[in-house]
Amino acid sequence: MLAEYYGWIPKFESVTYNPYLEDYYKDIPRWSFALETYFLAQRFEDMRAISESKDVIVQDRTIMEGVRIFVANNHDLGNLDDRDFETYMELFELMMSTVKAPDLMVYLRCSVPELVGRIQKRGRDYEQSMGLDYLTGLNSRYEKWISEYEGRLVVIDADGLDFENRPEDFAMVRDKIDGALFGLLSFDDNKLL
Repeated sequence: MLAEYYGWIPKFESVTYNPYLEDYYKDIPRWSFALETYFLAQRFEDMRAISESKDVIVQDRTIMEGVRIFVANNHDLGNLDDRDFETYMELFELMMSTVKAPDLMVYLRCSVPELVGRIQKRGRDYEQSMGLDYLTGLNSRYEKWISEYEGRLVVIDADGLDFENRPEDFAMVRDKIDGALFGLLSFDDNKLL
């Protein structure tokens, strides 16, 4: 919706053609390293293409959150052992040395109950068995990461918002982004709440 409104090029995370995703949700410890490495390669290719493009691109998930949220969570849960985690982090640091961070990060903050409802609504079979502890861990990591994020950031409390069906909700999001992009609102430590 943002891409259409602003005339940007959308860059979506690959979930339809991911060769590991379904296996991952059936056996997370077995498939964590393969899945996360696949995502890392895909997200790095996206970032490389974005940095070489003259177009304005809006991306739905960054390489940074893949690492700081999902990979770190899998490591802490024991789904990635120390050796695999260290190898992964070496790859990530090498990749990040060649690309730049996004010009603006938009974070849609949701509570765990809201996330559960959205996952159920999305209806992907392989996500329906996701445990609450796993989802709670991801959400906590997002909050920590966002609180320490050093780039330009817009935080939107998204519980109860319905961007697709309520124009006023989408307008509120656009207003915050407009403020960040065009200097209509001031930032406190690069964060706009």
